[in-house]
Amino acid sequence: MTTARDIMHPGAECIGEDQSLYTAAQMMRDLDVGSLPICGKDDKLHGIITDRDIVVRCCAEGRDPAQVKAGEMAQGTPHWIDAQSDVNQVLTMMEQHKIRRMPVIADHRLVGMISEADLAQHLNDDQLAHFVETICAGK
Repeated sequence: MTTARDIMHPGAECIGEDQSLYTAAQMMRDLDVGSLPICGKDDKLHGIITDRDIVVRCCAEGRDPAQVKAGEMAQGTPHWIDAQSDVNQVLTMMEQHKIRRMPVIADHRLVGMISEADLAQHLNDDQLAHFVETICAGK
C-alpha cells in the first residue's frame, strides 16, 4: 500500500502565525515553494498560506506584507492527512475539499506536504487525470 508518507515531500517548513507575510514570501523564495503551512505557538497546524494569498489578499488590497501576520491569512479549518493514510484517501480528501497542497501529519507534527507535483510522480495516468479534472474543472 502506498501511503501519504511515500508520496509527500518531506521536511516542510512552517511560517509562524506571528511572522510577517514578507518573511513568508522570503521563505517561499528560498525554499522554492508556492505555499507554507502556518503553525501556531502550540506547534500545531493553523492553516496554509500561498504566494497567491500574499499577492491577492495583502498586496492588492494595499496592505504592507511586512505588517500583516501569517496568522491573519489562516481561514477556516485546515485540512490534513495522516502520514499512514493510503494514496486513495489522500486523493479523496484533496478532491473533496479542492485542495492542491495537503499537509501530512504524524504524531501530531507536520512531517511533509503533498503537492500536485508529488501526485504527478506517484499516480497512474488515469488517477492523475481524474484529480486534475476534479480540482481544475470544479466537478
